[in-house]
Amino acid sequence: MATETVRVTVDILVFAVHQGVLEILLVKRKYDPFKSSWALPGGFLTDEDKTLDSAAERELREETNVSDVYLEQLYTFGDVGRDPRGRVVTVAYMALVGQEELALKPSSDSSGVAWWPVSDLPPLAFDHARIIAYGHTRLRYKIEYTPAAFSLLQKKFTLRDLQTVYEGILGKGVDNRNFRKKFLGAGILKALDETSQEGSFRPARLYEFSENDFEKLPDRPVFVF
Repeated sequence: MATETVRVTVDILVFAVHQGVLEILLVKRKYDPFKSSWALPGGFLTDEDKTLDSAAERELREETNVSDVYLEQLYTFGDVGRDPRGRVVTVAYMALVGQEELALKPSSDSSGVAWWPVSDLPPLAFDHARIIAYGHTRLRYKIEYTPAAFSLLQKKFTLRDLQTVYEGILGKGVDNRNFRKKFLGAGILKALDETSQEGSFRPARLYEFSENDFEKLPDRPVFVF
């Protein structure tokens, strides 16, 4: 009985919040299949890749010039027919970053690299629309019980900055008073003797996230809005 060769790829979902909008990093494919379509950065595992993690790091660096970001495995997708080249299983990774920290540059395998709003994506190659939808759902749950949202902020931030990240991920506005009350009461923010001018509004207090205080909490706070 003949068996079909199964190949393995990695695909990387790089999320950021820009001006209150959740965006994802995409590359424009230069070759078939799906030539000229937008897709997640990623590619096939090679003999030189010692681990899946190293493969994801390499593909992200080669296709977008993005490196030194935290990646975590998201999910594995392996449905029959998801890739016209044959049976391909992909291991998806997720990263949360600040856009302003990245200097994007397309590789020789792509003709472009750009940020796209998750709520307004172009037609995508393969099953990448499904993968992004899954990643977005996981991210919504993740910010309810982990400090993931702080990875999308500068080290110093205002409460308005933090609320903007939550609203961007949730895709809706949240009650300003309730939001501030929950975070200020959680004991995980360190108030600084510094302020930031937010547009035409009065100067706002700057804060830092305290991971040590978060880890010491007897019960993890739940940030549901």
